[in-house]
Amino acid sequence: MRTARLTVAMAGVVVLAVSACGTAGSSGPDRTANQKLADGKTFTLALPSDPGSLDPAMTVLSVTRQLDQFLYDGLVTIDTTGKPVAGLAQKWEATTTTASFTLRRGVTCADGTPLTARDVAANINFVGDPANKSPIAGVTVKPGTKAVGDDGAGTVTVTSGSPDSFLLRNVGSVPIVCAKGLADRSTLAKGQQGTGMFTVTEIVPNDHYTLTRRKDYTWGPGQWPASQPGLPDKVVARVIQNMTTTSNLLLSGEVNAGSITGQDIRRLSAQRLFHADTTNMIGELFFNQAPGRPGVDPAVRRALVQALDLGQIAKVLNSGAGVPVKGLVTGEPLACPGDSVSGKLPGFDAAAAKTALDAAGWRPGADGVRVKDGKRLALTAAYGTQIGPTMAPAAELVQQSLKGIGADVTLKAVDSPGLSRLLFDTGDWDLSLAPLGLTLPSQLVPFVTGPLPPGGTNFAHVQNAQYESLVAKAASAAGDAGCPSWLSAESALFAQLDVVPFANTVVPTFGANARFAMNQGAIQPSTIRMYS
Repeated sequence: MRTARLTVAMAGVVVLAVSACGTAGSSGPDRTANQKLADGKTFTLALPSDPGSLDPAMTVLSVTRQLDQFLYDGLVTIDTTGKPVAGLAQKWEATTTTASFTLRRGVTCADGTPLTARDVAANINFVGDPANKSPIAGVTVKPGTKAVGDDGAGTVTVTSGSPDSFLLRNVGSVPIVCAKGLADRSTLAKGQQGTGMFTVTEIVPNDHYTLTRRKDYTWGPGQWPASQPGLPDKVVARVIQNMTTTSNLLLSGEVNAGSITGQDIRRLSAQRLFHADTTNMIGELFFNQAPGRPGVDPAVRRALVQALDLGQIAKVLNSGAGVPVKGLVTGEPLACPGDSVSGKLPGFDAAAAKTALDAAGWRPGADGVRVKDGKRLALTAAYGTQIGPTMAPAAELVQQSLKGIGADVTLKAVDSPGLSRLLFDTGDWDLSLAPLGLTLPSQLVPFVTGPLPPGGTNFAHVQNAQYESLVAKAASAAGDAGCPSWLSAESALFAQLDVVPFANTVVPTFGANARFAMNQGAIQPSTIRMYS
């Protein structure tokens, strides 16, 4: 079975969850302004769901990738301006088809063994080999990509399996594990054999994960100095599924960091807690277009979208913290600024939705539920519980709206691992309300093209020839040059209603007796500072 930021790469599942690069701050001086940096502290982080397997090459769950940030480093780090800075590599150069990296000297694994260029190359080759079925294949590493490591020179040379506008950022972000982990990936499921700032010292599934800082870690991002006040000695990641409970623990100081949505934001802000903010996609619809599913028919997809007052659902989801949706990528700074959404989605019109379903052969049955060829218009709508307390009422509004046009909707609330199984394994769903979190437009490609689950990540069975053509054109152009094609490709998805984005929200990650910065939608471990 595959595990999947989607934050989603989905805000629940990310890609890579997959969420957004944010900026830290608050509306005025926060509590830490009158506190002093403190050494030897434990940083307690609230996780909304258990992360499951910690193998960084086998997940796109945002909650898992957050924890992996502490355990595994990439070749480069992207700073808040979008500029690459040193990670495990000190130098690099890249085109759309090739890249080379020169490793920093002195990088060691969690067990003290040196990290080699061949180890790094083996990580990239694992993801690039389709036989390994890594869910980040195509997201960070194109299938067929080959890497060669030269231990003597400390260099890694990469040849992409296909053109990639963002080759440096994508390959540079692959979490690097050490040789023993490559030989026995069961150790990676437990977060071992890492190259990051921390090591795992205790795991109690569905309760907590304890990490200890490595005293030999000196290769933080950019010119990061290893000796500086306020770094935590330990991290305890507590699984806390109730956001109000997380808020209460932040106020009491028992938790040092937690992402909050909904009404609790006002309560925490009033107490002058520090917060670092990210813009996340929170409202996004996918239809299961597998054969035999109602969503395979474009007319049905359009009717279902017309039946929904997406603006009203967005208000429920974002609790007044909404920002306009202009594209599928929310990671700031945006790689391709622009607007691919406006005017591309059908407006709210329940009467038109009913007429469209009539025309498509779905006629009202005796109980009010529409029927076609003896089959009822029965839909399973899935949503992630970890997204926050506003998700359930928003899903109920969707259910009520679709009932009004003759659809029988069953809601299915699942946590992150459950959502991954549903989308990437069982396929037992019709409508997904789990949004993808993207920092680059190229990260979407494997989720809407190519192989289907369980052999691939095209979970909605999307087939969109125009999108694929525009993506091929965009990928052949480096960086900004491909942006017009990337934006047009997104619009092609909206034209077929393969993806329906309708709500962005600003999500604050609050800190109590701690400060930190967000990077790629996650807390960057090297930025954590503890206060007393």
